[in-house]
Amino acid sequence: MIEAIDVTKSFGDVTALDGVNVSVPEGSIHGLLGHNGAGKTTLVHILSTLLVPTAGTARIGGLDVTTDGQEVRRRIGLTGQFASVDEQLSGRENLTLIARLLGAGRRQALARADELLEMFDLTEAAKRPASQYSGGMRRRLDIGASLVGSPQVIFLDEPTTGLDPTSRIAVWEVVERLAKDGVSVLLTTQYLEEADRLCERITLLSKGTVVAEGTPAELKAAVGQRMVTVSLSAESEAPAAERALETAGFRATRSPDSPAALGVPVAASADLAVVVRTLNEAHVEIAELGFSEPTLDDVYLRLTQEPAGAPVPA
Repeated sequence: MIEAIDVTKSFGDVTALDGVNVSVPEGSIHGLLGHNGAGKTTLVHILSTLLVPTAGTARIGGLDVTTDGQEVRRRIGLTGQFASVDEQLSGRENLTLIARLLGAGRRQALARADELLEMFDLTEAAKRPASQYSGGMRRRLDIGASLVGSPQVIFLDEPTTGLDPTSRIAVWEVVERLAKDGVSVLLTTQYLEEADRLCERITLLSKGTVVAEGTPAELKAAVGQRMVTVSLSAESEAPAAERALETAGFRATRSPDSPAALGVPVAASADLAVVVRTLNEAHVEIAELGFSEPTLDDVYLRLTQEPAGAPVPA
């Protein structure tokens, strides 16, 4: 539904995007991660017909954003970094106005507004001025406004910036519901936990270039190792623990700071149970047990500091 093929955008001597490729299937949530100035918003503006690419091709549902701009705009919704609702109008009036501007009759516009207010849990506040809405409510209303025309594709440019945790979770639930309804979502964000929860695939941009692309799990696996940490009841049990784990196919190493603690690299979280069972069968007593894996924070910090062209997941 969303395609960017070798998209480049230059502003004079500044190259904001350099050969960017992104592909988003129908009904999926795709994340764009990157620091300020990485090119995320520029790409969104090209895909939503607000900017013309210097080179490359961008398509929405097979339609070229440059030559078929009007048809593309019929199929998309866009929510920018700041809520764009009219704060003097009520929630219902905001949505009704947009529906009328899109050509709906009065009765049809009111029906669509009420449908969206219910979808975003704003029915009780429908008649209140948007100026009285909380930040999270305004954000939900803003996303609802981008859905008035029932778009097939929606662009969300940092939709939860500045929201408190409760409001952020409410917006996440809205985004997940959109994907379940078949809407294709391109989400830009700097909140790594947001991308980890919502996105099926992620494209990481740095200085206008794609430095990594893959599922959250693939990206995390590319930069680090899952690790089981075992604290034994006594240092004297460490040799027996190491032998048992080696027989089971694991390579344990002792912590230099605590000889009774072992680090055991594993391929999957399910291996945690195997480690415990192995030590139990060897009659090694475990005092403490832990499991850790790389996070998207690790991915972000590692890959945005590596030169473009470094090996990344397919």
